[in-house]
Amino acid sequence: MTLELQGVSRSVGGRVHIHPTDLRLENGTMNVLLGPTLAGKTSLMRLMAGLDKPSTGRILWEGRDVTGVKVQARHVAMVYQQFINYPGMTVFENIASPLRLMGRPVAEIDKAVHQTAEMLRLTPMLTRKPLELSGGQQQRCALARALVKGAGLVLLDEPLANLDYKLREELRVEIPRIFEASGAIFVYATTEPEEALLLGGNTAALWEGRVTQFGPTPEVYRLPGDATTARVFSDPPMNFVPCRKEASRLTFGESAHAAAKGPTADLPDGYYVAGFRANHVTLNRHSGEAVEFRCAVGATEITGSETFVHLTHGEDRWVGLVHGVHPMPAGTQASIWLDPAHVYLFDNTGRLAAPAPYAMAA
Repeated sequence: MTLELQGVSRSVGGRVHIHPTDLRLENGTMNVLLGPTLAGKTSLMRLMAGLDKPSTGRILWEGRDVTGVKVQARHVAMVYQQFINYPGMTVFENIASPLRLMGRPVAEIDKAVHQTAEMLRLTPMLTRKPLELSGGQQQRCALARALVKGAGLVLLDEPLANLDYKLREELRVEIPRIFEASGAIFVYATTEPEEALLLGGNTAALWEGRVTQFGPTPEVYRLPGDATTARVFSDPPMNFVPCRKEASRLTFGESAHAAAKGPTADLPDGYYVAGFRANHVTLNRHSGEAVEFRCAVGATEITGSETFVHLTHGEDRWVGLVHGVHPMPAGTQASIWLDPAHVYLFDNTGRLAAPAPYAMAA
């Protein structure tokens, strides 16, 4: 089974929701749509499902053009952020409901419901009503109802967003297992880079209705093809600073210097934009090659074991994520340190010019 989008776009009232997109999803793959709110994740899913018709392009399922085929005639299941169960029915009846609508025999329904419940660890709850379940169990019930149909394409639109942290962590671990057991093409929308990394598979980074990069999740994370993808696949978003290369030296901003080594050594001299992730900022010099930046502290957010430090460096606004509790009054000056091994360079069009050396070694 394959799902292929060929030049698919979507415009409503003159406003572009999805720019022309080519995407091919293979049988038995987990595919994450990663992007901020309004990036186009739900719009793209609705096109895949057949809920909306593309303005241009074609959608192929197993090589067959299904562009004009309605969702009811497609082999698709979808689970939304607001999970929906029938409160007056038991878990068994909720899971069985789509098969009953399809007119399946009673014995077949019973077997399919029990198999799906076992896969989702819902067997002890089959006689309960949804309101007697925890939030995570209710979401598993909604997932089971989607999976029981044996759909070849399962679309999950931010399915964990409304659950508390503990339940999200529980289901993040379970979903890859469920995916492997089902054998379907899974498409999972999220705003969280961490969630994409935990789910694995492939990731499509989205920004303002465009798929900026698609490929194996670790590769898209370590080797973003452009600054937009790097920004999308970083939480907080990637920090940027102007950079100048002259011979064997890099100058960040006005006065921070580092040797041009590894991928940057062969770059032509000129102006670039350096990017680095928040978690690579430190408050102490841990490397002999680390570069020092003097910054003004805007605010600190202490999460318990980590501290988000909001910084101003010239005209640039950065966020550092450092281990430990570091209360720093707003307006104070602070030194931060950055190992050049974690710095990406982008050209003046935003395309990746040199990956961070650590990414090449990973």
